[in-house]
Amino acid sequence: MKPGIVIVNTARGAVMDEDALVKALEKGQVWSCGLDVYEEEPKVHPGLIANHHVMLVPHMGTWTVETQTKMEVWCINNLRSAVEKGKLVSPVFEQKDM
Repeated sequence: MKPGIVIVNTARGAVMDEDALVKALEKGQVWSCGLDVYEEEPKVHPGLIANHHVMLVPHMGTWTVETQTKMEVWCINNLRSAVEKGKLVSPVFEQKDM
C-alpha cells in the first residue's frame, strides 16, 4: 500500500492486526484510522488509544430505531427459518456448516 493511507474498519475486529496497525501508524505508513470494532473486544490495543491519529468509537452503526427494527425482523425470520427449514438465513462464517 502507498504511504499515508487512511484505514476504516467497521466490519469485524479480527480482520485487523492491531499490533501491525500500531507499528504502521508509528512509521507513517498509515496516516490515520477509524475503528468501531476491535481485534480482542472489549480490549483495545494501548498503542491505538495513545495515538492522536486514531478515532475509536463503540460499535454503534446500528443505533437507530429503523435499523434496530430491521434487525429484529431479520432475527425473527432467521429463527423461523431455523425452526421450519432447519437452516439459517444468515449464518455467520463460523457456523456455516451447522
